[in-house]
Amino acid sequence: MACGVMVTASHNPEQDNGLKLVEASGEMLEPAWEAHATQLAQADTEEQLLQVLAALAATLQPAGVAAVGGKVSDIGVVTTPELHFTVQTFNQYQALEEQAYFTNLLESFRTLTAGSHAPQQPLHVDCANGVGALKLQQLVPQLQQLGLQLQLYNAGQGRLNHGCGADHVQKEQCFPAGMGDLPAGACCASIDGDADRVVFFTKGQDGSFVLLDGDKIAALAAVYLRRLLSHAPPGTADSISTGVVQTAYANGASTRFITEQLGLQVRCTNTGVKYLHHEAKAFDVGIYFEMSVMQLLAVSRLMNQAVGDAISGLLLCDAVLRSGTSLAEWQALYTDLPSRQLKLVVADRTVITTTDAERRCVTPAGLQDAIDAAVAKYDLGRAFARPSGTEDAVRVYAEAGSQEAADALAREVAGIVFDRCGGVGSRP
Repeated sequence: MACGVMVTASHNPEQDNGLKLVEASGEMLEPAWEAHATQLAQADTEEQLLQVLAALAATLQPAGVAAVGGKVSDIGVVTTPELHFTVQTFNQYQALEEQAYFTNLLESFRTLTAGSHAPQQPLHVDCANGVGALKLQQLVPQLQQLGLQLQLYNAGQGRLNHGCGADHVQKEQCFPAGMGDLPAGACCASIDGDADRVVFFTKGQDGSFVLLDGDKIAALAAVYLRRLLSHAPPGTADSISTGVVQTAYANGASTRFITEQLGLQVRCTNTGVKYLHHEAKAFDVGIYFEMSVMQLLAVSRLMNQAVGDAISGLLLCDAVLRSGTSLAEWQALYTDLPSRQLKLVVADRTVITTTDAERRCVTPAGLQDAIDAAVAKYDLGRAFARPSGTEDAVRVYAEAGSQEAADALAREVAGIVFDRCGGVGSRP
């Protein structure tokens, strides 16, 4: 039975290199094991290391103990989704072939786009100077034969995720390096350093930056699935549970569109792909931020069933756009409420605990009441504060009926957190 280890900075700067661990199922490491991994990494002495290993061994089944002496297979330079796919397929078929990953993508994309008209313009892709560039370059000739022309940018000449990449594009709301001069209406996408995140964007007629983020990708996938199910035999749609999984950061406009316009169920869970993926598996057809667990023939094969996959996400969105939804129609599905995210440093992030998928604070006492009072002042207001999972900082999210109101609400909530939770430095 194989598992996987990925060395990557993911969407972070290159100096923040780290490890991602892959379960034997091909999925992300079960959260319950993270504490053990952290303790092993932080053991300062041999004695501490042995103590942690002894405690870990006591929790393992005999088969897990025997696996400690297992074989290591170096599969080379691959994306994180490729590693997940490889672990999953190896444990099913005992095969370590990279070509299986590419064949799965290409044949599924061929099936989904059969009979459709190829787009008249290329898909411009920001590769974040990461490993995704190497893999997309391998796919360029085959995809061109299937009618998809790729133009690659930030393909390895610069620093990883520096001024480019999906995380930068989404958070900064700007064009990645080298892509600001593209024409209005160009179809563009940005992946992150290890190719497990993707966002789309375009340029408005006035030259403005227009983001099509994970919420919009999920909405596009939901529209497409509704279209597929409408052509299924009578009663099929009623027998298949379909839902969208979001985090607290999902824009309220997207939630209303999915529930009110599409009539689909929305569930909210903690931030992080491992939580989203777990919740999505509760549906027959579950859609979430970076990928979808879709059990629908070619759609299922195209979407990496083990983890979020930027390349399969790129291909799915292109297939949907070919099927009758234009880029302009995608943009117009709904209009995001103006929002603002802020981060502030605190002395100890653990003073804040949350519930309701991180949307409400339990401690310290009185914090949530103060946030609720601030939110009540703003039309269409919503806000939450959640502790960072990696540093002594708190992240604040706010949305409201106007950008000015969203900015003001975010500052007010950040000030409340600063005063009640041991803020460090200048008050927001």
